[in-house]
Amino acid sequence: MGRVTERRRVVRIRDGAVSRRADTLVGEEPLEIRVNGRAVAVTMRTPGDDFALAAGFLVSEGVLGRPEELARITYCAGAQGPDGSGNTYNVLDVRLADGVPLPDITLERNVYTTSSCGVCGKASLDAVRTTARWPLPLTGGPRLDPGLLAELPDRLRSAQRVFDRTGGLHAAALFTGDGRLLDVREDVGRHNAVDKVVGRALERGLLPLADTVLLVSGRASFELVQKAVMAGIPALAAVSAPSSLAVDLAEESGLTLVGFLRGTSMNVYTGPERVVLPVPATT
Repeated sequence: MGRVTERRRVVRIRDGAVSRRADTLVGEEPLEIRVNGRAVAVTMRTPGDDFALAAGFLVSEGVLGRPEELARITYCAGAQGPDGSGNTYNVLDVRLADGVPLPDITLERNVYTTSSCGVCGKASLDAVRTTARWPLPLTGGPRLDPGLLAELPDRLRSAQRVFDRTGGLHAAALFTGDGRLLDVREDVGRHNAVDKVVGRALERGLLPLADTVLLVSGRASFELVQKAVMAGIPALAAVSAPSSLAVDLAEESGLTLVGFLRGTSMNVYTGPERVVLPVPATT
C-alpha cells in the first residue's frame, strides 16, 4: 500500500554550508473511486483513510447522507502496478445499498470540474441547493466566541503529526462549538482532507454535523464551502482568503464563513449572527 511519507536524499544548503541528508516527503498517489463498478473520480491524495475519503466525496455529491446507504467499500484486487505485481491499493469500489440511486456523475465530468472549476456561478449554487440532504439555509449551530476561534489554528497545527515531519500537507479539523477537537485529517489536497473528515463522520452516523465548526489550513474555495454545506456543518473557518463564489454559496446556504483567521484577527464574511461580537460592528 502507498505510504504516507517517503525518505529521499537531498543536498541541503544552510547559511553557505552544504550537506547531504535524508529528507521526509509526503506521499502522493492517485486514487480512482468507482461506484458499483463505474469510475466516477480520480484524485491525487496522500494514502490513508481512503475509504473515508471516498465516502466523504459521495456525501459532497449528494449520493450519501446516512451510513446505511453504504453497503461496502473495497480495494479492487486487479489494480496492479506497472510491473504487474502486487495491488497498488489505488483503485477502490464503493457499493451502494439496495435502492440508493447511482450518482449522476462520470469520470469525465469530475475531471473537468476539478481542473477548470466545472459549472460556475448560479448553476453551481443551484446544484448544491437541489442536492443537499438538509434544509437550506442552515439554521442553528454553535455560538462562536472570537477568542475561541483565534485558538483553533494552533490546536489544528499541534494535531498535524505528518506536517511536523514533511511541512507539505493541508489539514481539516472538526471542532465542537466550545473548541473540543473531534477529528483532524491531513492530505496533500485540502478537499481530500475535508472528505476524510466528513467520510469518517458518515461512518459514525454523525451527519448532519449541525453543532460543529470546520477549520481548514488554507483558503476557503467554493468546493470546501460546498462540502461543509453538504455535511450540514454550519460554520467554516479558514486561515486564508475565501473566493467570491465561496462567499456567495455560504451566504445563500446560511453558513458562517470566517477567513484570514490569524492570531486574534479574522474576517467574518457571512453568518455573523453565530459570532459573539464583543462590540457592534462599525462601517
